[in-house]
Amino acid sequence: MSKYRKLTMEELDRISVEEFRLLKKNPITIILDNVRSANNTGSFFRTADAFRISKIYLCGITATPPNKEIHKTALGSTESVEWEYVEDTLSVVKKLKQNGYTTVATEQTTNSIMLDSFDFHNCNTHVAIVFGNEVNGVGQDIIDFCNYCIEIPQWGTKHSLNVAVAGGIVLWNFMQNLKVR
Repeated sequence: MSKYRKLTMEELDRISVEEFRLLKKNPITIILDNVRSANNTGSFFRTADAFRISKIYLCGITATPPNKEIHKTALGSTESVEWEYVEDTLSVVKKLKQNGYTTVATEQTTNSIMLDSFDFHNCNTHVAIVFGNEVNGVGQDIIDFCNYCIEIPQWGTKHSLNVAVAGGIVLWNFMQNLKVR
């Protein structure tokens, strides 16, 4: 007999969508820059719900709810997480930066800072993290305007992660280092 027993749905003590909407959100905003896959977008919604992220901006060609593919991976989190569609990613980054957000692009660039070396003390109260297109990454115009560019250390042959997987890694790291909950 294992000392571990899976919890039932009742034991997880999930809150309702209405209760979630009333809770204070963590000071992290996600910006999706031309993410092609609606499944990846849905995964970001689910991760944003798990970490009680403030908002998701869906930009450019990024799919928006209602969408069958988003729904398949979001599992209802499009109802709990605040989101907004804005065609131009750069306009969102500029607006948030002007409003005091630290803006961070997640991309492999010259002089990018490895996520495990990033000094989170440099972040303002609110942080906006940009994740890019599955093929082309974050647009260079966005990178040029962000405060920082971070990269996830990798040791394999591909040097590439699925954007939703990268999002989970980065957001978990920010949650831990910013000491938010």
